[in-house]
Amino acid sequence: MLKQRVITALVLMAILLPALLARQAWPFALLSLVLMGAAGWEWGRLNGARGLAVPMGVLLALACGAALWAGWSDASPRLVWWLATLVWVLGGAFALRGGPAAWPQLPVPARCAIGLALLWTAWLALAAAKTMGINFILSVFCLVWAADIAAYFGGRAFGKRKLAPAISPGKSWEGVWSGMLGALLLAASWLWLDATFAMDSASLYTLLYRRLGLAMLLLVILFLSAMSVVGDLFESLVKRSAGAKDSSGLLPGHGGVLDRVDALLPVFPIALAMISI
Repeated sequence: MLKQRVITALVLMAILLPALLARQAWPFALLSLVLMGAAGWEWGRLNGARGLAVPMGVLLALACGAALWAGWSDASPRLVWWLATLVWVLGGAFALRGGPAAWPQLPVPARCAIGLALLWTAWLALAAAKTMGINFILSVFCLVWAADIAAYFGGRAFGKRKLAPAISPGKSWEGVWSGMLGALLLAASWLWLDATFAMDSASLYTLLYRRLGLAMLLLVILFLSAMSVVGDLFESLVKRSAGAKDSSGLLPGHGGVLDRVDALLPVFPIALAMISI
């Protein structure tokens, strides 16, 4: 299993890094479009629409392509980011409070529409972040990864109080606090990097500091770290309600695309909403 995970990770990096580091925005936009289409297929399978899962993936990819053709990745309406923030904060709280038993009570068309809308918004946010610069998009990616890694080790070392045992028994409140601390340390380090080296663009942290000040920067980082946990828990809730361990087997050793991007889905649109203030 470990060998399989490593091989898959190396292949993904070999595909992702050139697109991510390219000066043009379109290679990453197209690659992420394909991945989001696969995530749309997974969402249909997890939410009782197996017969329509492939058309759902194609529809999502076409919707992303239409937004790319229309130039929305370069000039996205700010309203999209704020609507996504509202849905993730209020809808996420409602879904997590209901737990795995409540989610299947929603009609299948509603569940499918919610997922496709969230995935499309996340793709648009990813594409928009890439147009802002490599330093910016990497700073958002690394926030999620740093919070996740710190939460894992903090939870293993100090975890006692379960966060959401009915959804993800392995997560603890101590892991959440550790993840937030990791995100804050990353932000401080990245501010120093931006001030010391010439970057192609300002990072998320520098933009927040310039526009909102230090106190709000800290609050926003904590908020984004918390929302990465919400994204992770929401996908776990959907899988648990479907009786699935992974969203699919597309990525050997890693599960599916949704398993890899769940924490990113709320963070990117919310980050863009925050810097639009």
